[in-house]
Amino acid sequence: MIYTELQPLVLDILNKDERSLNERLYEVCNLLREEVAHYDWVGFYFRNGNKEELILGPYVGAPTDHTVIPFGRGICGQVAVSNENFVVPDVHAQDNYIACSITVKSEIVIPLFVNGENIGQIDIDSNTIDAFGEKDEQFLEFVNTEIANRWKG
Repeated sequence: MIYTELQPLVLDILNKDERSLNERLYEVCNLLREEVAHYDWVGFYFRNGNKEELILGPYVGAPTDHTVIPFGRGICGQVAVSNENFVVPDVHAQDNYIACSITVKSEIVIPLFVNGENIGQIDIDSNTIDAFGEKDEQFLEFVNTEIANRWKG
């Protein structure tokens, strides 16, 4: 399924106001993992209050021990500091990579902004090297913008 076909499905999920935001985010994770062949782990990390750390939110894929990530550590921690997208074609070439699984080859992390503040991010791992491109970035920015539009936290 191509990203333009996924956009209305993401909106359908996010517009289910009778469900909690966490339930909707989990459903978005599940949709993306099921429909995008190179998305092997899909999850969200959110800033932990005023602390300079991220806590794991809804995700689908292999269990992870990385439920708390300090700012600056790993790809997710770097995005929390830089406020910029981070596409990693080969995780083994990164000095500051936190290994979640030996099968992960590439990663993409897109920050989630609410009212100009980086409150979290979507994190996707792939078991394929150099799996992510500009279309992934654009699509995931769309997903995060739509989540931000519904954020009440």
